Amino acid sequence: MSTAVCVDVGSTYTKAVVVDLDAGRLVGAGASPTTVGSDVLRGLDAAVGVATAAAGVGDVPWYVCSSAGGGLRLAVVGYEALVTAQAGRRVGLSAGADVVHVAAGRLGAAQVSALRAARPDVVLLVGGTDGGDAAVLTHNATRLARARWRVPVVLAGNVDVREELRAVLAGAGVPVTVADNVLPRIGVLEPGSARAAIREVFLRHVIGGKRLSRGPRFGRLVRAATPDAVLTGVEVLADAVGGDLVVVDVGGATTDVYSVLTPDERAAGPGREVAGSLWRARTVEGDLGVRWSAPGVVRAAVLERLFGAVEEGALAVAAGVRAADPGFVAADEAGWVVDARIAALAATVAVRRHARGGATGERGGRDLRDVRLLVGSGGVLRHVPAGAGAGVLGAVLSDHAGGWAVPRAARAVVDVEYVLAAAGLLAADHPQAARALVRRHLAVD
Repeated sequence: MSTAVCVDVGSTYTKAVVVDLDAGRLVGAGASPTTVGSDVLRGLDAAVGVATAAAGVGDVPWYVCSSAGGGLRLAVVGYEALVTAQAGRRVGLSAGADVVHVAAGRLGAAQVSALRAARPDVVLLVGGTDGGDAAVLTHNATRLARARWRVPVVLAGNVDVREELRAVLAGAGVPVTVADNVLPRIGVLEPGSARAAIREVFLRHVIGGKRLSRGPRFGRLVRAATPDAVLTGVEVLADAVGGDLVVVDVGGATTDVYSVLTPDERAAGPGREVAGSLWRARTVEGDLGVRWSAPGVVRAAVLERLFGAVEEGALAVAAGVRAADPGFVAADEAGWVVDARIAALAATVAVRRHARGGATGERGGRDLRDVRLLVGSGGVLRHVPAGAGAGVLGAVLSDHAGGWAVPRAARAVVDVEYVLAAAGLLAADHPQAARALVRRHLAVD
């Protein structure tokens, strides 16, 4: 049996699974608290030790992704707000980043100060279609060079000035990585090259810069930011399903929504969106989570009119308890019911926002009517009693008052065994195993 261990080093827990690469199935699993306070390798080694012991295997290859230490914080600087800056934001989200700042137009002193205040790990510098206006992109690159900028920059704008601006930035000591233009033509969004460049910078600069471990071993082990790995796993699943799908990942601090849609030839017509359409997309709702952000879920649910005043009061108290103690673990049925309710509200609001286009910035939103599969992920969905996770997804599929068209015929499944991240980590080296893994454990067949 040929095996590998896949590990997600999360902000709270480190989860490991051992995969039989020949059969595409899980043969062991383990978890440990993430040891950010000392050295993340302690929790990582502990989780892998439990998983490999359960599988009865010894020395196996490791595939690791990480969101510890806050994950990847990205700022986008574009030509103008509605086109290139919006295109850059979508690309950043698809690369697994938390987009903490978006600026557009010529950077001045105040704009550079605001950029610094956002504390990004990486800046995505975009602007101009290939062969188009390069004045703003040139100004912004030069402005960062003169400001003694030291945060890594991914340059993914007008290809005509790419090498010239790379030299300007590098000559000023700015760590710079070049990529293809994210918007080479109006209405054409090409995220692949920039997404790969952001991943490279994350691995080369960000992981080590967070000082999560005292030595270089952790940096050598990590292959991707966790949301990037999950999106790749979602893409593997979409190819296996052969149709539209949505994944909603309910976490302690954020709720992420991934969707893979079938490209619509009408998107290339006269009514196409100038910032382009991203058919494989991710959004992050930073105010929706079941622990740190639980009060935000209650506030958002009130605005969305998802419950009345009586339930609001009780949930506000429970959400406050969870936010004050993010390590809180429900120990009885009453606690599980509250967790499931907060998770259902978080998932419902997050998918509403995703579908409406508010977080993606897409005109008219994202059409989810043809979604065939809805997958739920996140620790809360795995730890509540059997059936409660399905109830969370049922709330999403029955949300007919949210201002979006719900899927006409979708099946719901919970990623209980945490295979999406594993499939994403294995996709490049073991594509057949990754595909078999999602088919087997997410019941695609």
